[in-house]
Amino acid sequence: YEKINFSEYGGIIFTSANAIKFLSFDKLDKNIKCFCVGNVTEKKVRNLGFQNTIAAEGSVSNLKELILRNYFLKNKKLLYVSGELISFDLDDQLSKEGYDIKRIINYKAIHNLNFDDNFIKELKLNMPNMVYIYSQNSAASFLKFIKRYDTQNLWMNTNLCCIGEKTSSILNEI
Repeated sequence: YEKINFSEYGGIIFTSANAIKFLSFDKLDKNIKCFCVGNVTEKKVRNLGFQNTIAAEGSVSNLKELILRNYFLKNKKLLYVSGELISFDLDDQLSKEGYDIKRIINYKAIHNLNFDDNFIKELKLNMPNMVYIYSQNSAASFLKFIKRYDTQNLWMNTNLCCIGEKTSSILNEI
């Protein structure tokens, strides 16, 4: 991403903990209002020294409501830092509410397509009872894995716990 003049922004939004990993905070005021999608993300920014943080409960729609209720500097831009793939157009939604928002994409997730043969063999012999899927991207990656290694029938006794309906809908074909 291009160099950011952090002084132009009155708040920063993180919709994933990964977005924090790849951002340089050298010239960022740690007292800036910081909106986080969940507790893990908030903990990560607090560990970096941010003091003025607010966390939603893991939902971007909840995060939008928190921003609407807690960010009143419509004359000062918001910086939205995210990965390439998002499940909710938060920047568009906030723009419609009158906010000046700039989205910076600072990472891209690449699905691992090749797994160790021993791992696949062991997995097929000992299938897990439960799998947690925390994002649409993770669901897509998991689906690719299942198809690539032709394991569709082996997962029938495994409970899939997805963070939401959009995430689980990706796995509906299996």
